[in-house]
Amino acid sequence: MSFQVHLIDGTYELFRHFYAVPSRKTGTGSEVGALRGVLSSVISLLEQGATHLAVATDHVIPSFRNDLWPGYKDGSEVDPEIAEQFAPLEEGLRALGVEVWPMVEFEADDALAAGAAMAAADTRVDKVLICTPDKDLAQCVGEKVFQWDRRKDFVFDRTEVHNKYGVFPSAIPDYLALVGDSADGFPGLAGWGQKSSAILLNRYGSIELIPNESEEWDVTVRSSRALAATLAEHRDDAMLFKKLATVRRDAPVAKSVEDLEWQQPGPNFEEFCLSNRMELLVTRTQKLLAHRI
Repeated sequence: MSFQVHLIDGTYELFRHFYAVPSRKTGTGSEVGALRGVLSSVISLLEQGATHLAVATDHVIPSFRNDLWPGYKDGSEVDPEIAEQFAPLEEGLRALGVEVWPMVEFEADDALAAGAAMAAADTRVDKVLICTPDKDLAQCVGEKVFQWDRRKDFVFDRTEVHNKYGVFPSAIPDYLALVGDSADGFPGLAGWGQKSSAILLNRYGSIELIPNESEEWDVTVRSSRALAATLAEHRDDAMLFKKLATVRRDAPVAKSVEDLEWQQPGPNFEEFCLSNRMELLVTRTQKLLAHRI
């Protein structure tokens, strides 16, 4: 019997719900609006028929990438009311009976990439859906692996990745290295825009193979001489940015998709929900279990 695997970016979901749903506080004054929203969203997947799923989180925002580039995102600008919901989110997901991958040395993106590789290698899995719009994860798309923007309900395959970014998934790290990624905190190379980067990467495949001299380029790019000079001078920076943008598939995740199969909430789920003003979630999971009998 074949099945699908859903891998959820818990960090993205927490931020998304924090800014999208009303504030909700417990009796002790703790903010739980986003926490409630993410748990509700995960339960929605189960209600829609998901059977195997995992949620990756950034248990600690800084990662090994901060040692490589001082300007890389470190969480210093994260709203404290978001930051304080990470630990309860992981607790709530475990109580719900969902596999959680909290990252410390790595990032949630790395866990999603590692999990996708693990799941795709299983012959029982016919589709892996990485549930996030994060452009970094587009590099994982191909064969069984798809990227699903749940908010827009849009699924990216290789063709759709190319339609959006102008390059195929394998070149996404090179593309981000050249154009930069403000969300992650690295600038790219001056003058290198989306169009010029896509044209050259489609022709040469990677930064390493782009010639230093514009006279050697056999594609037409605006301001080619200036772009070539910038690349020649800052190629080491470009390669560092590519390393920052490349997801790691050796992050610590489950060894088998069997660990991702949802069975039922744990005995502490009801208590967790009641203490965090989420009574409706208990009712929804009870209905889920009743329908599965």
